[in-house]
Amino acid sequence: MEKRQASSFYQHFDESERPTVDYFVGLFNQFLFKNEPILTDFLNPREQYIFREIVGSYAQLYSFGGFSNAEKKRLLLCDWGQAYEPSMFKVTLLEIDYPQKWSELTHSQILGVLTHLGIELDTFGDIINDENGKWQFFVKTELKDYFIEQVTRVGRTKVKLHDLPLSKVLAQEDDSKELSVITISLRLDAVVSAVTNLSRSQVKKIIADGEVKLNWHLVAQSNIIVSVQDMFSIRHYGRYEIINLATTKKGKKRLEIKAWQAKKR
Repeated sequence: MEKRQASSFYQHFDESERPTVDYFVGLFNQFLFKNEPILTDFLNPREQYIFREIVGSYAQLYSFGGFSNAEKKRLLLCDWGQAYEPSMFKVTLLEIDYPQKWSELTHSQILGVLTHLGIELDTFGDIINDENGKWQFFVKTELKDYFIEQVTRVGRTKVKLHDLPLSKVLAQEDDSKELSVITISLRLDAVVSAVTNLSRSQVKKIIADGEVKLNWHLVAQSNIIVSVQDMFSIRHYGRYEIINLATTKKGKKRLEIKAWQAKKR
């Protein structure tokens, strides 16, 4: 099999994603050269999609993020037919022990602590809870001791991390809903306007204010064209994935969207 060229994939992705394409093409070529399985860091769904497009049908890609509905996952690139088991993904579950009677933690607080540890975002996976005060998150097994040693506070609350078997993962429900919206075009501002019922001028303002992300990247332009499998998030509203699109008889766009709407507004 010939070495792959990153430039041959550029036309399929946004220009801002070229460094990601370069990296994944490099991983695939490394796999070809060494003929050994390759385990990625935790990838968000967009990164998973890009990697799968690059690998295609030339090799097998397994994914695992600690539980079945995980958003961020580690991917295992290997030969077709190779069996796998969860332990091969080197994912460790950590639970946060803290005085729940006196304190309350939030997702944003925990994420803030993890992002300020001086390590990359791809070293940890999803942060989950059970709606009753228990919080867990997933990390690369090779870095679990670092997380346990470094994370001693979340906000003003003293905490302690415990390493648990994956069988102790808190039960998670998929609380997404499917929406069908009509928009005049596939411009980002038009689509955001359709799902939020905000005017186009209001949408342009929240985009300019950094409240909208497309495929996990902040966007500054309103005229970006979106497509199937794109994911966008709107502060205070939620996350949305475009799962299908069609054109109406009047030339408008009908989008089928999977939405994880914010619980508080």
